[in-house]
Amino acid sequence: MLMLVVLQLVLIGVLMWFLRKEQKDKDANAARKIEQSEEIKKTIAMGLAYRFNYPRSRNEDDEIVFEGGTDLFLKQTPLEFEDFVARILKKHLGGNIYTTPESDDHGIDFEHYLEGELYLGQVNVFKDNIGAGPIAVLHSNMIKSGAKGGYVITTSGFTDSAREYASELDIELIDGTTLVNYWLDTMDSHVYETDGELA
Repeated sequence: MLMLVVLQLVLIGVLMWFLRKEQKDKDANAARKIEQSEEIKKTIAMGLAYRFNYPRSRNEDDEIVFEGGTDLFLKQTPLEFEDFVARILKKHLGGNIYTTPESDDHGIDFEHYLEGELYLGQVNVFKDNIGAGPIAVLHSNMIKSGAKGGYVITTSGFTDSAREYASELDIELIDGTTLVNYWLDTMDSHVYETDGELA
């Protein structure tokens, strides 16, 4: 009788191990498909543009009211995109990142301190490619603050002239699919916010 119970427990253990392994294999397979598919990454980037620029208005109490759509959709503002991007860059690159206040930020959305150097960042929730204008604004702020470099990050892409202009400066252009790559690479990391600083 005891032998039968032990045998049942061993069989249950083997079955549980097999089921967990099968689920891990399925998860790993799905992750590989996402990592290898530019189409999926472009779709995710498009979804981010919609998520962080969802149609909205303000009510009489000056509160944001999102207009329609299913509760299945994440609905956030471009300002919340700044925090989202800062968290991803913190996980991907390290250092300390502080988002700037909404007013008087002069086109700078976050400050990134990495190995004792300052980098400035500007994020844009756009559907169209970004031209050289935001790069020029960022570069001007880099010079004023003595920053070593900067980032322009968008849900969309960049025009050829923007890429050419940025190549002569210490500015990294991060388009929507690159941002998705960073996000996917850092999903296992855990970063918590404390007192305005992304820890």
